[in-house]
Amino acid sequence: MSPRETRLLLITADDFGVGPETSRGILDLAARGALTSTVMLVTSPFAEEGIAQWRRSGSHLEIGWHPCLTLDSPILPPDRVPTLVDERGRFRPLGAFLKNLIRGRLLRTEIESEFRAQLARFVDLVGHPPRNVNAHHHVHIFGPVGDALRSVLADVLPRPHVRRVVEPWGTLAHIRGARLKRYALGLFGRRAGRRQTAAGFCATEWVLGVTDPPHVRDPEFFRRWLKRAPGKVLELTCHPGHLDAALDGRDGSLTDGQLHRRVREFELLSDPGFLDAVREAGFTLATAADLCGQPATGTRNAG
Repeated sequence: MSPRETRLLLITADDFGVGPETSRGILDLAARGALTSTVMLVTSPFAEEGIAQWRRSGSHLEIGWHPCLTLDSPILPPDRVPTLVDERGRFRPLGAFLKNLIRGRLLRTEIESEFRAQLARFVDLVGHPPRNVNAHHHVHIFGPVGDALRSVLADVLPRPHVRRVVEPWGTLAHIRGARLKRYALGLFGRRAGRRQTAAGFCATEWVLGVTDPPHVRDPEFFRRWLKRAPGKVLELTCHPGHLDAALDGRDGSLTDGQLHRRVREFELLSDPGFLDAVREAGFTLATAADLCGQPATGTRNAG
């Protein structure tokens, strides 16, 4: 394939730091060359442990930031962000968060203050600003949240990659799983993506991999996305990990499909056939820093 035809693929594992076994699984996949980036939940009680694992492993995996308003507790004291928390001082789950967002009950000033605190926590843990950013549950595609996040990132140099939550719907609409969710995310994601671009943040053309937990049981799940996806610069989002008891009751349960989805994604990504599929689809792996033309990282070939 000629250089002109080369396609770039950013493979981002979301939720680094959410639990020790999730972080270990992500680092194991990075050691196999199956990931190029991950994004960390600094609000997690296991974030610091995740960074310690990363440093001990000697991994060069790119660690980005996963701004969060829907899991665990804020960095700021709850009385500083009262519209964002419940009576226990914890973030509300996604459904309740969206209801309050639609009803105009969330203050952008509080969102921005919390994001600034989370960014400061990220820099304190990692040692430098993030080069890859996307919000937990994709909430940065919604107006007040996206506005707050862009304001917080405006002073970050070099400018990070910010996920553009838009899939090539016409090509991939036939792929089963979360079709309504994927369509709705695309509607909001296009608008948010235009604002991100206007503000000078780089992003891929498309994002791949959004689905429901049962559909990752399909052994062809990732291969199908890669084979059919158009475009030259894409992001594959994933949520792999080892079975993690620390998530039980926080982000699913040990008896539902959410936690086992992470294990299944780990299995699919660790299969040697995954990197074969990356090559067959004409992709070269890249980090977020590569995509944004930032120094200190290099584009890597699959495998």
